[in-house]
Amino acid sequence: MSSKEAQILANEQGVDLVEIAANANPPVVKIIDWGKFQYQKMKEEAKNRKKAREKQSELKQMKIGLKISENDLNIKVRKMRGFLDDGDRVKIMIVFRGREMAHKELGNELLSKVISLLGEDVVTEGKTQMSGRNLSVQVRKK
Repeated sequence: MSSKEAQILANEQGVDLVEIAANANPPVVKIIDWGKFQYQKMKEEAKNRKKAREKQSELKQMKIGLKISENDLNIKVRKMRGFLDDGDRVKIMIVFRGREMAHKELGNELLSKVISLLGEDVVTEGKTQMSGRNLSVQVRKK
């Protein structure tokens, strides 16, 4: 319909003419209430922002001491699996205290044990890194 007819119809109904697609030929407009249109647009943008935040994977950290007991290790592994299932990446840190720094091979063994306990669907990102008194590696789901 022509723009004049649309304006007349909008005035009769007491609503507004809202341009939806300005780049189209001819431009597309709708006869709707402007306030309602703005409200719907704002709600849709908020929904899109929420979805974008959900999709971002976070980096979770899990610190493990060298002398951790078997049960405590299983609890931490279960927690890491939960993070990985949620789509997050996990940074596993083996913390050395005191004279434990002399036995870095024990830290590497513990790290490989944790990765094997996490399962086969886990991939390490990069190499293991020794920074200060911490041995760390990042893991994610395949």
